[in-house]
Amino acid sequence: MTRSQSKQGESTSSNDRPQGELQYARWVTDPRVAEARRLLLEALQEHRSKIVGVRGADPELVATYQEELARLSQARGGAPFFPYISSGMGNGPWIQLGDGSVKLDFIVGIGVHGMGHSDPRMLSSTLDAGLEDTVMQGNLQHDSASLWMCERLIGLARAQGAKLAHCLLSTSGAMSNENALKIAFHNRAPASRVICIDNCFAGRSIALASLTDRPAYRTGVPKALDVDYLPMFHPSDPEGTTQGAIRTLKHLVERYPGEHACLWLELVAGEGGYYPGTKEYFETLCQICHDHKILVIFDEVQTFSRLSRPFAFQHFGLDRFADIVTLGKITQVCATLYGEELKPRGPILSQTFTASTAAIRGGLAVLDHLEHEKCFGDDGWNMQRHRYFRSKLEALAAKYPGRLSGPYGEGMMIAFTPGDGSAETGKLMLGKLYDLGLMGFVAGSNPTRLRFLPPPGVTTNEHIDIAVGIIESALEFIEPRKV
Repeated sequence: MTRSQSKQGESTSSNDRPQGELQYARWVTDPRVAEARRLLLEALQEHRSKIVGVRGADPELVATYQEELARLSQARGGAPFFPYISSGMGNGPWIQLGDGSVKLDFIVGIGVHGMGHSDPRMLSSTLDAGLEDTVMQGNLQHDSASLWMCERLIGLARAQGAKLAHCLLSTSGAMSNENALKIAFHNRAPASRVICIDNCFAGRSIALASLTDRPAYRTGVPKALDVDYLPMFHPSDPEGTTQGAIRTLKHLVERYPGEHACLWLELVAGEGGYYPGTKEYFETLCQICHDHKILVIFDEVQTFSRLSRPFAFQHFGLDRFADIVTLGKITQVCATLYGEELKPRGPILSQTFTASTAAIRGGLAVLDHLEHEKCFGDDGWNMQRHRYFRSKLEALAAKYPGRLSGPYGEGMMIAFTPGDGSAETGKLMLGKLYDLGLMGFVAGSNPTRLRFLPPPGVTTNEHIDIAVGIIESALEFIEPRKV
């Protein structure tokens, strides 16, 4: 769905479309296409309306489903994390699997599906994409949707004063982060070091594995970058961790003068355990880096569209420090934003594919919906849902001391620690939740937490109530933490 389309997949008149799309508009508004769209949306609504509430597997489908899971494990060289193969149909946060079971999906592909499953707006945007002349867009060919997405993201990023002028689309968060590193190193050459916050996650490419603070993710992988770490802010010792990070940063810039190209920041640690920092913590670190000509990169691949503003750097009021910003997941297409003064002097940014046309148009549909539903703002949908979910988990923590600690996180990123916080307890709790009909995922280590990324565009308090009820049932299997 383009930005000129309204809710529930309905298309507006071609006269409302940008001039560059008028030729395309004549094709998609052909009466036969319009009728096909209407019938498909009608069929989708009929089938998705039947998917509500947790449901067990259909006994007649179990054997075939297990066989397909075994074939998938063989084909990919290992079993999938969950025994999950979609039926191809869902309804918002509800997903129906191939065995007929229905789960409440509060992880949505680790934050990818902001509209949940089988949303009519996403179907409509996919139909628009299917009417294009090609499936993929890239370095040598773009359609109007690429322009709209770039302008849309730049406009959102500059809303509070950030000086971000350019946008490069890409197929993955890892690629957008790789591009960010290339821009930083290119601009600050010969500087070659990176400063990160401990417990960070940047991706799984060879370069990004060097940034990611998980030694296991680098097993057998050669070192690619020199990376220095700062202690992350922790609410148990806000002053101590803040001052510790400041001291460490000052020591690093004195020890390696002129050698650091950038500071890499996740403003809410995603894979690291949903630890949010504070404005004061980040602001001080960013200012020291700018004083020493070190660029600031905000990694928003997971945080984008989940806090009180579209960008987490806006949520924390750090706009003036945003030199390079990456984003992805919920937008379907990923991107790297950067300022005019960082525009490369050589041809270092190029790729055959920037994204599929369906991903770009789907991302525009998501952005349309999030803004239309007023997800942003201090009292917007995201923060209202966060406060509600948080209050429910706090009540469980009080009711079951030692079995649930927390909650943690920010906005539509929320987590808790089960039991003793060991990896074994986290895995046990996650499996029980899945069996009972709720999908989440693990995050962090020492302690291991369970995290949730509910689809912000469609999650309601009623969905949260169901999720909390399932969590309470699963706590029965968790041993209390020993004090």
